[in-house]
This record gives sequence, structure tokens and C-alpha cells, in this order.
Amino acid sequence: MLSQIMSHAEAAFASRTPEEASLNFFAALEGLGASYLQTRLYRRPSTTLTSASHWAAGGFITRVAPDTWPGSPAFDYVCLECNPLLTAIRESQTRYRFSDFAPRQDRSFDTYWDAMNEAKIHDALCATSYAADGVIASLHLGFQESDFEPEESFAIQMAGLVLTERLISLATPPPATPPRLSARERDCLALAAEGKTNWEISVILSISEATVRFHIDNARRKLGAVNRAQAVARLVNQRLI
Repeated sequence: MLSQIMSHAEAAFASRTPEEASLNFFAALEGLGASYLQTRLYRRPSTTLTSASHWAAGGFITRVAPDTWPGSPAFDYVCLECNPLLTAIRESQTRYRFSDFAPRQDRSFDTYWDAMNEAKIHDALCATSYAADGVIASLHLGFQESDFEPEESFAIQMAGLVLTERLISLATPPPATPPRLSARERDCLALAAEGKTNWEISVILSISEATVRFHIDNARRKLGAVNRAQAVARLVNQRLI
């Protein structure tokens, strides 16, 4: 699994600018059917988080979309009026899909999905990183077809998190001296990067699930991550696993 994550994200590591990293990442995923990309690096609005205030926060890096999409009525509707993804930002979620917050079976989102179809988006795999001082880096990676196996979705989203961590580090280089993780903390995160559950990690390392949670939470705090997924991505971005 880690090799899949790295193969998807490798192009971003060699990039020197956020735009180059974004475009190289998209190129690496086009073979899997990626049809849309948007990356941002911005600060969480200090005012009430609404579709309009989220849009006004700016920080757009690049967008790959049909020429007719930006500025169209459908685009304005999704970005300025109906943005169900605000819940993910409020909850500091790092991996999610558009359909997690706009279920296709919910008829109240029919207009939303009609608008997305104009951008050739059947669904999107999203990744968001959170840094100090309210800094947020986000990736929306749209697909015309989105019938991925869970393992593939995990690999793509984790690679997306590596990209968003890269976007943050390009804007604000990480500390010269990276956090020092213990061998057990590193082992637990490396297995988490393979998609292993706490129970599976506990069996592999012959320790209790509580001890696994302890090591992962310690590593998360040292790395300044909001959850284990971001901790893994931050560690990969720093080439520490």
C-alpha cells in the first residue's frame, strides 16, 4: 500500500512550486481516470464559515477543469451557494469524498450533482491538511467514474495528503530538525500507511491495541497532525518512512 501511495505522489516531491506539484500530481492520476483537480492553500476564515466566506479566503493554486466550467452558473452555484464540504473543514477531516456530504440518493442534492456533471465530476476524492495559524491546504480530485476498491481509494487519498503536505512545506519549509519519533512510533505509523487497523498493528508488533493507540497519538502530537492520516502523510512528506 505504501508503494502505491508513493507511486501516486512521487511526482509532487520533485516539484519546486505548488502549481508544478499540483499539475504533476494530476498527470500521475490521469491514468486512473482523474478528470478534475483543484488545489488551494489558504487560511481558515475568521468569520462564520459559509460557502461565500470559504470562497473569499482565496489561496487557489491551480485548477484543471473544462474551459466552460469556471465562472459558469453551475460553478457559481457550487462554490458560492451550495458547498456541503464545509462540514469537512469544520470537523478538520483529512480524507473524504464529495458524496460523503452530498449523498447521491438524497434528491435535495440533484442540482448540486447536475452542476458537478458539467465539470465532468461523478465524484471526487479529497484530501486536506491543517497547519499552524489556521493554514489549510486542500485537494479536490474529480473522476468521471469513481468505482474504486477501498484500498485504491485509500492509496489515492493518502497520496493526496502527501501532496497537500508538500504544498504546505513549499510555502513554509518544515523545521530543519524534524520531530524525533521513537522506533515504535515510526513502526506504528508505517503500518498505518499500509492501511492496517490498530488491531492488525497490535498483532504484527505483538503489543496491545491500547499501546498502538498510545504510540500513534504520541507521533501525531509530535508531528503537529490532526489525526493519524495526516501524521502518516507528514512523515512520508518528510521522507521519514
